[in-house]
Amino acid sequence: MAARRKFFFVAWWIASGLAPALVAQQSPLAPARPTAARILLLPRRIVSGERATLAVLDVNGRLAPGVTIRFSNGDHLSTDATGRALFVAPLNPGVIFGSIEGRPGRVSSMILTPTEASAPSMEISAAPHVATLTDRFEVFGKGFCGDADANHVTIGDHGALVLASSPLALTVLPPTELEPGPAKLTVSCAKRDAPEFSVVFVELELAADASPLRRGEHRTLTVRVRGTSEKISLEARNLAPDVAELEGGNPLRRLSSGGDQENVAPFEVVGKKNGTFLISIRLVSALGRPEGH
Repeated sequence: MAARRKFFFVAWWIASGLAPALVAQQSPLAPARPTAARILLLPRRIVSGERATLAVLDVNGRLAPGVTIRFSNGDHLSTDATGRALFVAPLNPGVIFGSIEGRPGRVSSMILTPTEASAPSMEISAAPHVATLTDRFEVFGKGFCGDADANHVTIGDHGALVLASSPLALTVLPPTELEPGPAKLTVSCAKRDAPEFSVVFVELELAADASPLRRGEHRTLTVRVRGTSEKISLEARNLAPDVAELEGGNPLRRLSSGGDQENVAPFEVVGKKNGTFLISIRLVSALGRPEGH
């Protein structure tokens, strides 16, 4: 697979007492070192005996070449120069697990039979209603190409990057040129086209005091949503619970206020000791029948 572009992205922002900032940005950084590999993108549905593509990212979202992936059936492979790897799904249907060599945790994928995966034409069965401009999202259906680069996905007339794929699932990164708001998506491969559908893409901006957090201090982190007046679900996760407490629980989900003038969601932290706090905040987007078919 030829590398279409080098990029870096973070699936959430980190709000910290040293430098709370929106860091979910695409940037032409070099690929990550294999030792930095952290995230395995394995299609959640693959087809027995058919090709599929996986990808590996580091903690900052950079594609990681030369990373060894081991499967629960004993197979193993390494990502190529693009940080992805093309493989053939095992013949036996069921659940298979993949993991990054030397890292804890594993990712599951369901192996379906060719009969279960067959369809007379390409179809989209599930896609997000809302996605962010800077994070990957999944699309499920039938008739996709297992080779990621053989799939052509456009969002608002701009080409998107397919990170991982199988005949039943795609993991897509939005194009950098995309603006907040609704956008039309098209998917095609091997002379097959799916009906056009729409997704609302939002931009999330974090507003927070950048000064160090003190013991007993209450501080509000405000997420501003651009691109929709709808209420959207956000999840905050406390990555430094010894320094600060996230009021309401950890992790904590909250709906934004909704509204045309200001669509915001506040999160409160309380200092347990002086130091740097780390709170990750991400969009929680449910999959459903695509809109605009």
